[in-house]
Amino acid sequence: MSTYHIGLSVTYHDSALAIVSEAGEVLFAEATERFLQNKRALNCEPDQLFRIPELLAQYCPNPKKIVIASNWRKKRPIYENIVKNLGILSAPGLLKTGIRKLRSPLTNYQLHHMMACQRSCIERAGLNLVRITQEYHPHCEIEFKDYDHHLTHAAIACYGSPFEEAVCAVIDSYGEHGAMAFYRYRNRKLEPIHEAKGLSKASLGLYYMKITELCGFDWLKGEEWKVMGLASYGKLNQQLYDLLSSIIVVNGFDCIHPAENLFRQLAKLDEFKQRPDTPLEELADVAYTGQLFFADLVTKLLNHLNEFTQCDKLTLAGGCALNSSFNGQISQRTGFKQVYIPPAPADDGCALGAAWLAYHENPPHQQKPPKLQTPYTGSIIKDHAIERLICFNRSLNIQHLPGSISSETARLLADGKLVGWVQGRAEYGPRALGNRSILADPRDALMQDLINEKVKFREMFRPFAPSILHEHADEYFEHYHESPYMDKTLSIRQTMRSKIAAVCHVDGTGRLQTVKREWNPLFYELIEQFYRLTQVPVLLNTSFNIMGKPLVHSLEDALAVFMTTGLDILVVNDYLISKPG
Repeated sequence: MSTYHIGLSVTYHDSALAIVSEAGEVLFAEATERFLQNKRALNCEPDQLFRIPELLAQYCPNPKKIVIASNWRKKRPIYENIVKNLGILSAPGLLKTGIRKLRSPLTNYQLHHMMACQRSCIERAGLNLVRITQEYHPHCEIEFKDYDHHLTHAAIACYGSPFEEAVCAVIDSYGEHGAMAFYRYRNRKLEPIHEAKGLSKASLGLYYMKITELCGFDWLKGEEWKVMGLASYGKLNQQLYDLLSSIIVVNGFDCIHPAENLFRQLAKLDEFKQRPDTPLEELADVAYTGQLFFADLVTKLLNHLNEFTQCDKLTLAGGCALNSSFNGQISQRTGFKQVYIPPAPADDGCALGAAWLAYHENPPHQQKPPKLQTPYTGSIIKDHAIERLICFNRSLNIQHLPGSISSETARLLADGKLVGWVQGRAEYGPRALGNRSILADPRDALMQDLINEKVKFREMFRPFAPSILHEHADEYFEHYHESPYMDKTLSIRQTMRSKIAAVCHVDGTGRLQTVKREWNPLFYELIEQFYRLTQVPVLLNTSFNIMGKPLVHSLEDALAVFMTTGLDILVVNDYLISKPG
């Protein structure tokens, strides 16, 4: 009988569940959106009632004790409690007028809606898990833990890093008290350095959501990615940059809103908002300027952290750590020489952060040395699902190719085929890292438009990632440093841009994934086989989904995308599936 630590990210968006063993090993970690096939799983519990029995049976057999750890404090901030008691955090309450405007680029009703949703999710935390545990394991002891939100962000960043000692910056939309927190990490412990507190402090996460809105995108759907892709097509709008500079300034560890004329300046932002007739180049200028301003602010914060701590190893978490465009600049623009960003730096990662915090409250006497956390901790598509497909299939061509699946797939990729590639355990976090990927030949620039148009059904300005063998990465990228989770955007060397034109963005950059044999042997072998055929150690890699949907979860999900898009080949485990005709 064992003790299990189950972490729940109960944020109203990007909820997730993680299971850590008695020995501190990650047994399972996955976002709720995958099982539900509901992008971001807004207002959905991480402990889905019909999923929990399966997870407990597979990963928590015969439990003696389960520690349920959540990523928000149950004791809520004063302002939230006040507006709740005034009825503002209700549907009619969102319509109330005459309420003092909060110091934020977002409107009151947007902020209060987030608070209301968040509060509801916190109140329901663990309800389904306890119900099922009582039914299947009535003698199992259950203990509850709740942690500061930003601390759970810091935990996944630090405990999953290869560092013995580092500092951590959590830059987010909001937490219990503010939008940022900074920690020192040593001896497997997190020590707070500074936490932004008070409504007067600015939020870089909310700021970037506003930029997303100005560009005509929807931050509720998580479309901040689009801003980064569009930014590369734009140029500086000095008027907008100066306006942003009057709204947010850096003061040490804090971002603050200057008091003078704040609301007047915030109102001016809407003059840059997308209109139906706004030319794409003007929107690109807004995206470029917004991204540049964000990068300049975070650079100031990180340089202050570096000077304050005299530490050159950084871990970065929070929603803003998904800004791969800036992440690739950190080692050049700051004093940090090594940067680690976890595979799930946003709120889905907080599930593992909470589980690890609970585990480390009573760790074993023998501490394990730090190691890079694998992102492959999610669900598996088992062979019996494919065998069932073979039994009832009447049209698809299905080949079983044990031992040669990578070489045959590499040959098809070199011939220009578009491949859906499903192997092993799903990735934890938002990026496909070679287990739930759509893959293609990176050499032809037209491949980018082809996939956007016929597979992803998304905007043509959105780039694709190069997955590259680590041994060759320095030949292709300037200032190369490892990017195991596709977390950094680097400049592609001028001499190599035409060789991998489909993954070279308009500004000459690529959001790369470093691939090592020890991290993902089969994906490494596939790229290696492609390299032998083409002399290019790179594959175009994008997530196995269509726009607006999460990564595929089941075989049925994969088949639905395969049969309704321009994909040529579907590979699941050792099976190669092609369309009839």
